[in-house]
Amino acid sequence: MSILSILIAIIILQDFIPMLGNIPIGPLSLTTLHVTVIITAIVLGPVDGAIVGGVWGVITWIRAFTMPSSAIAPLVFVNPVVSVVPRIMIGLIAGWVFIGLTKVMKKPLVPMILSSVAGALTNTILVLGLIYLFYDTPAVAHSYGVNVHNLFKAFVAIFATNGIAEMVLAAVIAPAVATPLRRLHRPK
Repeated sequence: MSILSILIAIIILQDFIPMLGNIPIGPLSLTTLHVTVIITAIVLGPVDGAIVGGVWGVITWIRAFTMPSSAIAPLVFVNPVVSVVPRIMIGLIAGWVFIGLTKVMKKPLVPMILSSVAGALTNTILVLGLIYLFYDTPAVAHSYGVNVHNLFKAFVAIFATNGIAEMVLAAVIAPAVATPLRRLHRPK
């Protein structure tokens, strides 16, 4: 319980301290918060990963109304399906992938790396996919600085830049932090 509380506090700090959890790059926001969710899923399991992801999602949803982290936040993150569900899924997917892979691999490093990649991909694919599904509109296209007919191409470019960067970040940092934490705490 205390480790979960600390990780929730970290996700809150990351979200509210500028340049710690969201690094703005033009209309985009490169996130590092998913790494904390993935670490939680690896160390404490998928349910606790989903809880920390859910806290991040609720904060994202509230901030979309009160103090958006990017130009598109007030347009798309006011929908909890876009702001909350993908964040919960990061913890579930990363945790399940880790549990599944540790059953077939003796050493945990490769499962940690692969679950980190899976968690980061879950976030990127769900957020971009849901934005495209719900918000294929001129207002969102304008926020991204593209014609509405080029919105899908813009999302592919975002995936190729932000998505891959966030995936590499997670694959490097999450195992490095989760390894010593797992020595202190074994998931149920």
